[in-house]
This record gives sequence, C-alpha cells and structure tokens, in this order.
Amino acid sequence: MTAHSSGLVSVVALALVAATGCTLAPAPAPTEQAQSLPSHFQQDRESILAMAGDYKVTFDFTETVSFIEGYDLKAPKLSGGHESVRVLKDTGEFISLQHTLVVGPDSAPVVVKHWRQDWRYQPERVLVFIGGNAWEWRGVPQPERSGAWSQTVYQVDDAPRYGAVARWTYENGLAEWSPPAEWRPLPRRDMTTRDDYHAVNAVNRHAITPWGWVHEQDNSKLILSGEPRVLVREMGINTYRRSDAYPVEAGEAYWAATGDFWAGVRAEWDRIEAENQRFAITIKGETEDLYLPLLDLANSVRDGEMDLAPALADARAVIGKFVTADIGELEDRLRPSETPSAGAN
Repeated sequence: MTAHSSGLVSVVALALVAATGCTLAPAPAPTEQAQSLPSHFQQDRESILAMAGDYKVTFDFTETVSFIEGYDLKAPKLSGGHESVRVLKDTGEFISLQHTLVVGPDSAPVVVKHWRQDWRYQPERVLVFIGGNAWEWRGVPQPERSGAWSQTVYQVDDAPRYGAVARWTYENGLAEWSPPAEWRPLPRRDMTTRDDYHAVNAVNRHAITPWGWVHEQDNSKLILSGEPRVLVREMGINTYRRSDAYPVEAGEAYWAATGDFWAGVRAEWDRIEAENQRFAITIKGETEDLYLPLLDLANSVRDGEMDLAPALADARAVIGKFVTADIGELEDRLRPSETPSAGAN
C-alpha cells in the first residue's frame, strides 16, 4: 500500500472480491480556528489536498543490498493501474484521503478499495505499528508536534497500518513531508509470496510535483525473531500522474453504493482505537480472513442483497472475532518463518 501497495496480480485478485464502483461527500470549509493558524498551516493543507484527484499510478520496488549471508536480492516488482484519491473528510486540522484503484479494461473495470491516509495537525499522539499485527498509541512531545502533521495509513479493511509525524518543508521550491523511519507491516506483494522477514522499517516521503505527486520509500526489511536485524534494503517509488483516461465513474459508483457501510466500519475501528492503548489482530501474517468478509459485505450492500444495518452488525462481529487488547509477546505474534542465517555479508 501503499503505502503498502500490492503488485498488480495481487491487486486484481483482491479486486475480484471487491466491486465496481466512488463519490465521497464534499469536504466542509475549514473552521475559523484553522483559518487563524500560522501561514504555513494553510500551505500544508494545500499540499495534502493536492494529493486528491485522478491518477495513472505505478508501484516500483527494487531491493538494493542484502545484510544476511546467503540472501539473494529478489527481482524488482513493478505494477500499476489507475487510482482515484478523494477527500473523505476535511475539518481543517484533520484531512482524510481515500484511495480507490481502478484496473482492467475500460469495458470491464475492476474497482479495489485501496488504502486511506489520515492527516492530523499537531497531534498529541500517533498510532504506530509494533510488529506481529499489533499497534499502540505513542505520545508526541510538544517540540515534535509543533507545526507538524501525523499521517496514519489504513488498510483495505480500514484496519490501521502505520503512522508517523513530520513537518511539511518547502526548501528549494519542493513541498515535501518526510518523517523518521517507522515500522510497518509487510506489503501484500511480499506477505503473500514470502516468509523470511516480519516487518519493514520505512522512511516514507511524500512530495508534490507539477504533474501529481510521488510516494518514495526507503525500506529496511526486518527479521524480528530474536534480536531484530535487517535482512535487505529496498527502494520504492509510487508515482501518481494526473490522468482521467480510465473509467473514473466506476470508482464513484462504488462509493455511492458502499460509502455508508465503510463509514460504519471506520466507526468501529475508531471505537477500538479510542478504547485501547494497544491492540492486535490475532491473525498471523496476511489478514485475508478479516478483509475478505468485509469486502464481501460491502458488495452485498452495493448489490442490494443486504440492508445496511445487518451488514454493519456482521462487520462488527467479524472485526471483533479477530481483534484483541491482550497482545501478548512479540515473539508469540509472529508468523512462522524461514529466515536466513544471522551472519552478515
């Protein structure tokens, strides 16, 4: 996606259980409080909102150097499609952007509910990934949060993915947000194809360009069993070039039909986040037993097979089945893996 973005094959496979069709509610005007904040605040808002739009996207990841003896660099992974990014919510100091992939031929487009990025100005805390499908709230000291924004990224089922805090900078005419490295779960392109590492320590940079924007990543793939160590480094660049040369209306239709359902799902995750300092998904590794039922329920609402209320009741039951505040020890949460030896090259 983004984030942790899936390879095209994985995306299309996931899309087969998602549905076609994205009109999100128009964003409200910024509050008077937001309008009274420092001048850079409005510039920051404009940078974040500039990421909304219609795009031709590419996801390009290349491993660069290994740090474990016997590990061979994997082949680069390049995929892409089209993506609609819409303002889901804007209250001034909080902006939520929803991503929706549209792939396949124009005559039969396939829509994938993709990742979400939530931005909050001067946050007092940020939700961070701590390994083994678990997250915790970390306080943000005043000097760190002053003038800064947190970005929290969410997965296709609106479960959290990772979070970080940084200031937008504008040196040399470049609008850029680049936080310190933070842990994140494996991207689906690796989670579904390999089992030799457990997390990514990622530097996650967003930069605005004349033609759209880029999401650059400097990833260290971590083995967490025993003493954490780096398996290999990877460079990633996701490019978002403005383009409406795809069936934009397919994504709009999907959100028109499922928006209320996903709002209810987000509300359930918001409740879990509000009530717990730490929580975990009990599934080890890929969480398809969680996200596939939620995508199916969204499809049922879209197709008129279920009313909203029972679909949301089922969604809350699915989430409740796999979420716990008793996260246990990291070693116990990790999925079984086959890791190379610990010797360095």
